[in-house]
Formats: sequence, structure tokens, C-alpha cells
Amino acid sequence: MSLIGKILTQDHILPDLDVASKKRVFEQVGLLIENTHGIARSEIFDCLFAREKLGSTGLGQGVAIPHGRARGLKEAAGVFIRLKNPIPFDAPDGKPVQSLFVLLVPEQATDLHLQVLSELAQLFSSKQLREQLLSATSRADLYQLLTGWNTNHA
Repeated sequence: MSLIGKILTQDHILPDLDVASKKRVFEQVGLLIENTHGIARSEIFDCLFAREKLGSTGLGQGVAIPHGRARGLKEAAGVFIRLKNPIPFDAPDGKPVQSLFVLLVPEQATDLHLQVLSELAQLFSSKQLREQLLSATSRADLYQLLTGWNTNHA
């Protein structure tokens, strides 16, 4: 199983989220993690925003991978978001972002999060996968695409 498959659950997939800014995305992730992991939404919001201030986590090609270290989190957690409408994200190519994978790791995280980030970057480098993520119709389909994808596709 991919590392992504170990940190992502179907209830952490938000298809067609209708928000207009990076701030609103982080608020929604905070709410979700608060409800599923019991970590205060403000902690999640703050750790994501703090990382974003260091430099945009937008990769380009309509994709971003916001990430942060969250106090109180016991193990890494992922949230995949497909936005209803793309939003500005200060990506290197200047294009707005529509697909986001939010990675949250414990404060004392090992290099696991670097391995996950690497896997995500490889995953999103596939134009075919990016297109399939935008056209998938259900959480189950999105989950299968994200966790079943492997380097043989590339």
C-alpha cells in the first residue's frame, strides 16, 4: 500500500468544496480534523498558515500540497480537496489551484512526512492523474485514484 493509503481515509476527501480562498480551505481542514482527530481547529489552521507564510505550497498545474506539524496529532493525516472553483495559491506557474492534498504530521514527525511529500509530488506530476481527479464523480473514485496510483502509470 502506498504511504498515501496509510494516511488518507474516504471521510477525509472533500469533493467540490466551495470556498474562495486559501484561508477558507485551511478553516475547512481545521474543522474536519477537529471532528475526526479531536485537535482544535485553530491549531490546524495556524500550523498550515505558518507553513504557507514560509512560501507557497502550490506546485503548479492546479495542484497544492499544504502541510504542517500539528501539536497533539498522534499520526500523520491526509485530506484531499477538490475545489468547486480554482482559487489563487501563489503557485510557481501563476495558475489557480483546484486539487489540494493537505498533509498534517505530529510535531515530532520523522522523515515520514518527507517520504509522503515525495510520493505526492510524484503522483501529481502525472497529467493523466490530475485530469482524472478533476473528473471523478465520487469519494470512492477519488480515494481509489489517490491510493491505487503507482509509478507504473507514469
